[in-house]
Amino acid sequence: MKTPNSPVKVVVNGLAVVPEYWRSLLAPIALVAAAVALSLVLHVVLFYFLRRISPNQKSLSQSIVRNWAGPMRLIFPLIAVDLALPYLNLPRHTYNTFERIISVGEAAAVTWLLVKLTFVLSDALIAHYEVKEPDPFKARRIVTQIHVFRRVLMVIIIVLACGITLTSFRWGRQIGGSILASAGIAGVAVGLAARPTIENLVAGVQLALTQPIRINDVVIVEGQWGWVEEITTTYVVVRIWNLQRLILPLTYFIQHPFQNWTRQSTNLIGTVHIYADYTIPVQDVREALTQIVKNQAGWDGRVCVLQVTEATEHTVELRALVSAQDSSTLWDLRCAVREKLIEFIQQNYPQCLPKTRAEIVERSRLRLLADDRAACKEKSDGPNVNTQL
Repeated sequence: MKTPNSPVKVVVNGLAVVPEYWRSLLAPIALVAAAVALSLVLHVVLFYFLRRISPNQKSLSQSIVRNWAGPMRLIFPLIAVDLALPYLNLPRHTYNTFERIISVGEAAAVTWLLVKLTFVLSDALIAHYEVKEPDPFKARRIVTQIHVFRRVLMVIIIVLACGITLTSFRWGRQIGGSILASAGIAGVAVGLAARPTIENLVAGVQLALTQPIRINDVVIVEGQWGWVEEITTTYVVVRIWNLQRLILPLTYFIQHPFQNWTRQSTNLIGTVHIYADYTIPVQDVREALTQIVKNQAGWDGRVCVLQVTEATEHTVELRALVSAQDSSTLWDLRCAVREKLIEFIQQNYPQCLPKTRAEIVERSRLRLLADDRAACKEKSDGPNVNTQL
């Protein structure tokens, strides 16, 4: 009776059929796979405990987990393969090739890690100043500076990393040296070719230092009203009131005039214009405006004024000034005041709504007026007397 073969014996018999060349590669491949699997398991366990240390999403540990999880997922396997590489008994030429590839991968992973480190530092600084600074304007100014300098630092890290990585190759030493030189004082030709980019980088530093705009500032640019949503190293994103985005280069805010409604304070004053007849009782409308704004939650209690600012041949212009704590609240307040004032005039003084006057004269009266004008003209002319000397 034939006994069945064990699984181990089947595997051994199967390996005996594999050619010698491929059998020599199985052990290195298995060693590399085990090293990579072990590193990934270590990565999962480490970051699992880091997530459990602090459940607060704004803490420093959570920022490290959020930003370093990706780079470390690449660094751990590369280090594991690098440590296992001497035990693979590879030919010298193959060993050098794999070592160079792993070195380039580690340089890219470290560059990615350093870029993410700028995010960790910016998160820590922003959290620190948000707690320390009760003044929202100063906090927004600091946040804008941190964002701009973080992006500038990211560009510097990437340029330096590319230059250093290329210098590790014999054929790339000249290119790497050129990149490093262009990052310093040299590289005038490269600077001229990349003039728009350099101008935007310099403009970003100017914006961070002088602060003409900040994150969440209310601005009017290109005839559009919106909020500064994002400031990058090359452009600014403005969220318009209809939720569209207006993309402008950084140099625009250095070279062109624009309106910033929240430069020093979010408090704003808005106008409401009402046109009425000359017979409108202005004092009554002024008292009605006071009662209207007192019943509005958006009024901040600072400004409530009604004035006659224009008088045409048909109507007078009443201008109401009201104030609110921010632009969105001011818009709603202006609309509410306009509606209530129109309703007040309609209900209490409908005869004072704008009207066009015309005087209707009867035909017989017109003939009488014409005769009177002719008589007056004849009387003014006097008798025509010719005197001879």
